Amino acid sequence: MLVNRFVSIIERLVQSIWAGALIAIGYIAVPVLFQSIDERRLAGEVAGNIFSVLNYVGLSAGVVLLVCGVLLAGWGWFKTLRAAVLLSMIALVLLSLGVLQPMMQDLKSVGLVFGSEAARQFGQLHGVSSVLYVVLSLLGLYVAAGSSLQVKK
Repeated sequence: MLVNRFVSIIERLVQSIWAGALIAIGYIAVPVLFQSIDERRLAGEVAGNIFSVLNYVGLSAGVVLLVCGVLLAGWGWFKTLRAAVLLSMIALVLLSLGVLQPMMQDLKSVGLVFGSEAARQFGQLHGVSSVLYVVLSLLGLYVAAGSSLQVKK
């Protein structure tokens, strides 16, 4: 059916864009940003803004992929590993957007003086955020590398 084919193409495109953006930004663009800008605070601010935009892109992509999953495989699709991985990715994005980023921003607004309690807490949150980003990236690669959803007959 033509509609199913179109939805399948959208699904593949969106999952590839999301996974590709995770890799390109987190492992190429941001490291280059920190190598190119001498002032770490400025590089961190720009990187934070980029990651924030990437999280909104990821949230949008996740919703589109959920809709594609239901359209292509029905509601039973939510019982698959692929759906669980996708829902985990969305949860990680929401955790970053709703918890980690606001907490880190609050600490930055207080001022991060080397050796201060705020700087220590920021470093811990940054470490948690980095680990979650690696997990998100690996899950994204799993989704992008997997076969397209099975179309209902």
